[in-house]
Amino acid sequence: MTGSVSAWPQAAWWRPSVRVTAVLAPLLACAILSTVRDDVTAATSVLVLVVLVVAAAATGDRPAALLAAFSAGAWFDFFLTEPYLRFTIADADDIEATVLLVVISLVVTEIALWGNRQQRRAARRSGYLAGVLGAARAAAEGMPRETVIDLVARQITDVLGADDCTYVVGPVRDTRNAVLDQDGVLTRNGRAVDVDRVGLPTDEYIAVLVRRGPEVIGHFLVTAVSSLTFATREQRLIAVLLADQVAAVRDEGKATT
Repeated sequence: MTGSVSAWPQAAWWRPSVRVTAVLAPLLACAILSTVRDDVTAATSVLVLVVLVVAAAATGDRPAALLAAFSAGAWFDFFLTEPYLRFTIADADDIEATVLLVVISLVVTEIALWGNRQQRRAARRSGYLAGVLGAARAAAEGMPRETVIDLVARQITDVLGADDCTYVVGPVRDTRNAVLDQDGVLTRNGRAVDVDRVGLPTDEYIAVLVRRGPEVIGHFLVTAVSSLTFATREQRLIAVLLADQVAAVRDEGKATT
């Protein structure tokens, strides 16, 4: 089970095709509508184009949605307003309809993208919770300590968007390492790091402490060197909570009482 769930694939191979489609779909729709423009009202044409913009926004790609919105406005002007087949508008009502089309498309785009972000955030939180519960269950069921540690290390790596995570017995001895405390605050050389602004350190390890009461019994060393990662405070707190599950398992693999 991973600690992070995304509604869309991380790879961007699909984005160019989505953006090209976002530009061409309104063009094709307007060209078709122009063949029956005497029988179809401007309001109907606007609704058809707004649906296409919504479809582009539903992909979660903002550039695609914006391209669809402006493409819809441009081709509506070109095919469906007089003088036809020219990017000019003679009638005041047509100007109003074109402006409203673009404005409504932009508003709908922002609403759709906001909904997409909320859905992705909810999916991530569900994944985080499942990861913590899975680690807690492994500890409670008396699974071997090494198994729990390996499970937690993988989940911490995923939650923080890091490259690797390994467990080290005992407190942090290298003072150069940044330390993630119980409040989700990352400190480096005694100073708090603004992770939201500068991201996780890429030039040193990040230590996530494992405590049993006041004693630090170990720590996870996290590396994030391949790319700059902006782990949210929520993600950092989840990493700490995951690390805490290791403290619930003794060396012999039995849960503490």
